[in-house]
Amino acid sequence: MATPTEADILTLTQWLSPAYPVGGFAYSHGLEAAIDEGAIASSQDAEAWISDVLEHGSGWNDALFVVSAYNAQNNDELISVDTKARAICASSERKMETELLGQAFGTVTGDVWDLDIQQLSYPVSVGYAAHLQSLPILLTTQLYLQAFASNLVACATRLVPLGQTDAQKLIRNLTPLCAHIAEQAQMAGLDELSSTAFLTDIASMRHETQYSRIFRT
Repeated sequence: MATPTEADILTLTQWLSPAYPVGGFAYSHGLEAAIDEGAIASSQDAEAWISDVLEHGSGWNDALFVVSAYNAQNNDELISVDTKARAICASSERKMETELLGQAFGTVTGDVWDLDIQQLSYPVSVGYAAHLQSLPILLTTQLYLQAFASNLVACATRLVPLGQTDAQKLIRNLTPLCAHIAEQAQMAGLDELSSTAFLTDIASMRHETQYSRIFRT
């Protein structure tokens, strides 16, 4: 596997930075509902919850979609991957989240890099853009997952609440898991899609009717 170049690293860092205008800060992925119900009340609780999302829920599935979109041989195969990415969403908010993030990412990345990116779900859009730019897929998957985890940590920082130091420790603790999942995803396919993080799915569904909230999901 080729060693990523400085340009590869900097491009992916830009794409997956909180400053990239996709609006990820507006989505908690159901975390807001879990915190509101008292399921998450500490840094340890947040780490356990986010770890489960990464390893047993949508983190794992998103990694598979990033890789599958990157490896799609034609447009029909790409659309098939995208259809599955939308279909596996456990709630209407999860589907809205992946669609709106994907649309925003596709629009800005297409405009800046002059790429023809369709209106795809978020992991599919990232994987396809990485393919068009010939960026390394393993690094793409690793940084995608770290950005995903970091966004959830940012939500917990505001809502639990966590201090900034504890939040950074939490990201540090989750980073090896992101790398491990990314490695596994390179050798897997969409036949290995699964989700056993049921509490996170239920939290996402409950968030749809939560009385007071600041996040869209």
